[in-house]
Amino acid sequence: MSKIAVIVFSGYEHTQRVAESVVEGAGATLIRIDPQGEISEAEWQVLNDSDAIIFGTPTYMGGPPWQFKKFADASSKVWFSRGWQDKVFGGFTNSASLNGDKQMTLNYLQTLAMQHGGLWVSLGLAPATTLAATRNDVNHLGGSAGVLVQSPSDAGAEAIPAGDLETARLYGERVAHITQRLVG
Repeated sequence: MSKIAVIVFSGYEHTQRVAESVVEGAGATLIRIDPQGEISEAEWQVLNDSDAIIFGTPTYMGGPPWQFKKFADASSKVWFSRGWQDKVFGGFTNSASLNGDKQMTLNYLQTLAMQHGGLWVSLGLAPATTLAATRNDVNHLGGSAGVLVQSPSDAGAEAIPAGDLETARLYGERVAHITQRLVG
């Protein structure tokens, strides 16, 4: 069985809830970036030992928050030794609005994975584009690069649409399946 880690920063628990769905689908280990943008040495080792890493972060002001960027900058130590070369990567993001420039955040996460020499897993789910589609449908927001989630700003994580959480769970399954095919 392949080892998968989900590394997430969540400012208001919404993105944490999405991470839990991804973890469920992938059978992954969850690592949470703390409010100071840090993880422990043991958590760095989990990432280093993983076959796949899934990044998760909210989208604030058109990109990931500084806490995630601090983690990403710290990963340059791994980059120098090519420690994550050929790992499988994926990502997800969340914001309060339907668009909220989430694609910019996914582009950032993809670029980070590519800088590490990784292989990115697309969402692989058709968007829900019919007139009858609802927020309970899978991939209602029409992502392809990774998971896009919308959380109402005036409600807790329990208000995240069921379709978005199911999209996250299915993405976790997809990353796990592709990782298993690649690493055997």
